[in-house]
Amino acid sequence: MLKRTYLTATALTLTMAASMAQAQTQIDWWHAMGGELGELLEGVAAGFNESQSDYEVIPSFRGTYAEAMTGAIAAFRANQQPHILQVFEVGTGTMMGAEGAIYPIYQLMADNDVNFDPSAYLDTIVSYYTDPDGNMLSFPFNSSTPIMYYNRDIFEAAGLDADVPPATWAEMEAASLQIIESGAAPCGFTTSWPSWLMLENFTAWHNVPLSTQSNGFEGFDAEFVFNTDLVSTHWDNLKAWQDDGAFRWGGPGPGPDAAPLFYAGECAMFFGSSASRAGVLNNADFEVGFGMQPYYDTVEGAPQNTIIGGATLWVLTGHEDEEYQGIAQFFEYLSQPEVQAKWHQDTGYLPITQASFDLTREQGYYDENPGSDISIRQMTLNPPTPNSSGLRFGNYVQIRDIISEEMESVMSGVKTGQQATDDAVRRGNVLLREFEASMN
Repeated sequence: MLKRTYLTATALTLTMAASMAQAQTQIDWWHAMGGELGELLEGVAAGFNESQSDYEVIPSFRGTYAEAMTGAIAAFRANQQPHILQVFEVGTGTMMGAEGAIYPIYQLMADNDVNFDPSAYLDTIVSYYTDPDGNMLSFPFNSSTPIMYYNRDIFEAAGLDADVPPATWAEMEAASLQIIESGAAPCGFTTSWPSWLMLENFTAWHNVPLSTQSNGFEGFDAEFVFNTDLVSTHWDNLKAWQDDGAFRWGGPGPGPDAAPLFYAGECAMFFGSSASRAGVLNNADFEVGFGMQPYYDTVEGAPQNTIIGGATLWVLTGHEDEEYQGIAQFFEYLSQPEVQAKWHQDTGYLPITQASFDLTREQGYYDENPGSDISIRQMTLNPPTPNSSGLRFGNYVQIRDIISEEMESVMSGVKTGQQATDDAVRRGNVLLREFEASMN
């Protein structure tokens, strides 16, 4: 009898636990972070789930950013869309154009009476994801900016000051040639994401326009105008430096060969995302230094500020009110200084709020990890201008591929910098007009 009573009580306890678990409102979060970053992301979700008992955020890896977007579009058509979708920055214009499919963050937070102060977020991040009236459309989650990584051992072997990385492109050329001539390394520098670094951030850093209409922020009728002497000459310079051995093309898109060239000691310097910091430190068997993006000191106003990469969290329509209340609570949790500071320190992504930046500094993280504040210093070097607030174009995922193709044509000697920038502008504008037409 005692045994039967015990079993009955145990079964009742399990049933009650299962019932309580089922009572939790589930929130589906589709993301594009694999590997270590994916594990850290799941840790963020787990932290929220443990902080309360009403909601459960369920992360789901959906491939690359482009694959996650494509999958979400298909799911939306089948009325099976997730609640939250992680979208990379170049998908912002496309998401803005998806009227009826997105639930703007500012409206979500207001509708659910959850504390939300846009002024608490860093200007250079918020400006990228706001509408013309300054309303935040998506929630900044993993924001990064490109920085310079360099091999301090190679610098010392070449007779360079390892504490003072090149600040201008003229200094980059001189340092690279000195490295080669000294025999310290066969290559000066390489880069990942050539479109993001050698065009998008390059123009922002020099405070020159990528397109009309404030780089697309003021309307989808923007037209590319980056086929200038500054950009075309820079692409020609990259080709000339490649011929001299000072530069090596790491490939289009993410530049799949760039980081390995740096890790192997082939190239002394590497331009990559600030969020690559953990990966760089894990893969490098040498002392790593950190620096800002170089600039041409002949350009008035340079350097200005860099722009972000990474992604934000978009909320999709078609769900219940209770689920949206949970999403608003989740975003409030993500905004907490302690949560943001830990994410920033663990990943290398930027802190999205001033409070999390201040907390990280107070904790002594920047003092203990020299160079970890380079990204923030670049982003906040000057107040953003219409040329340096970011970019907002429809079809930009495909346009970025075009830019990489045209840059590669320069590196292979098929085109000059002027021919390639002219063609990139022409081909890109065709896709801009196609997107604009789809909006009417």
